[in-house]
Amino acid sequence: MVPRRRFSGQTGQMTDLQAMLDDLELLVNTESPSFDVPRLTESAKAVARMMEHRLGSSPQIIDGPAGPHVHWIAGGTPKVLIVGHHDTVFPVGSCAARPFTVADGKATGPGVFDMKGGIVLAVHAVAALADRSGIEILITSDEEVGSDTSRELIERRAKACGNVLVFEPSADGGALKTARKGTGTFEVVVHGKAAHAGLEPEKGINSLVAAAELITHIATFGDPATATTVTPTVAAAGTVDNVVPAEARVRVDVRVEQPGEKERLEALFASLTTTVPGATIEVHGGITRPPMPATASAKLFPLAQAAATDIGIAEVTGVGVGGGSDGNFTAAIGVPTLDGMGATGGGAHADHEYVLVDTMVDRARLVTALIQRL
Repeated sequence: MVPRRRFSGQTGQMTDLQAMLDDLELLVNTESPSFDVPRLTESAKAVARMMEHRLGSSPQIIDGPAGPHVHWIAGGTPKVLIVGHHDTVFPVGSCAARPFTVADGKATGPGVFDMKGGIVLAVHAVAALADRSGIEILITSDEEVGSDTSRELIERRAKACGNVLVFEPSADGGALKTARKGTGTFEVVVHGKAAHAGLEPEKGINSLVAAAELITHIATFGDPATATTVTPTVAAAGTVDNVVPAEARVRVDVRVEQPGEKERLEALFASLTTTVPGATIEVHGGITRPPMPATASAKLFPLAQAAATDIGIAEVTGVGVGGGSDGNFTAAIGVPTLDGMGATGGGAHADHEYVLVDTMVDRARLVTALIQRL
């Protein structure tokens, strides 16, 4: 039996832990893989129903090519934008294999930590407020795959509201995320020429050999002195084992923190060459999420610390992290942004992903108190 811990923000609705877990179960067991528009549509409807039930009014569901976004507006002068996403990295069937479960103090299931737990915390924290004017909640459908269809909407509402709280999962130990690296993916495509691998390999141009050469070179592009990481992550080449491969593709994860690193890496990828005669190279992609510097959270993080003091919970800490989020976009356009406001737990994107149940109420209390200060 889950303890029925309760709280309210001044004279807002009373919220308890079991209600939060009930909503979390609903969202986790509604599968929402990125790019799966039918399932994302059902997920958006589940998020909307939860918002209507807890907040007393219906959000707008905004259709998009990658799936629908959910936008709830309290009314009044915009002051705070809460940002999250309901798409997950887990394929269809994951919930059947690992349905939502609460055991040994942990809530588990696909997407429970990243970031359906954050959606539940945000909604319940807002529900606890007596005065919700000025608050907007925007839950998008494509964060895990680059936010191509939601970026403009996020940036527009961030500018209108002037403050952004991002409900991505917390860092280790519940720490807030006060800075993020810029992130991106490059795809290197090598074009060669097919030939019979046994009868006349000399008539082919081996794209796989060229790609292998390029991979070892690309792996040297990182720079520990500037905290830049460059990591080849996916490679594919060839068709069958007796044909010289005509094409190879390599995807490379890139993370940058310092000014000038984006331009340095883009120049290096653009100048790639190979010693394999006749092979040609194309480069696609780039660094699409700009860095979120610590200055972006300089206004909001002290307010979060003060809010923790207000309600008598443990001191709030903040850290910079390597992963990117939609907070990178809002920070880059100059809007004060505080990230990692979501659930405390671990294992993001892994089968053992979890939320620590006994942290959920205090986390929601912290959000309520912070919004009151804003």
